[in-house]
Amino acid sequence: MSRALHRFKAEIFQALAHPTRIAMVEALRAGETSAGQLIAKLGLEQANASQHFAVLRTKQIVTSRKEGNQVFYSLRDPVLIEVLDILKRYFYSQLSQTMSMLKEIQADKAAGKK
Repeated sequence: MSRALHRFKAEIFQALAHPTRIAMVEALRAGETSAGQLIAKLGLEQANASQHFAVLRTKQIVTSRKEGNQVFYSLRDPVLIEVLDILKRYFYSQLSQTMSMLKEIQADKAAGKK
């Protein structure tokens, strides 16, 4: 794999390295939404949301368009939702394995094993 592709992937993951930005991307799953609606839905402060939108725009994760005094955001490529869904499955897999180990430890403890 080329260095340019590695760099590109790293930049995308960097842009998504904040829970608020992931929530914003996931909120755009259903399609284009106004900034005001996203801010209200996610309970964000305007200034904070603007900074996060700027990161997502700079990394070309979202596109924006203005209509009057409103800005509407949408995902540049909805395939990113598939990536986030895969990460969620990975999280649940890890959580499931951890829960299994915890149950084993508890069973051993209950049986008097160390």
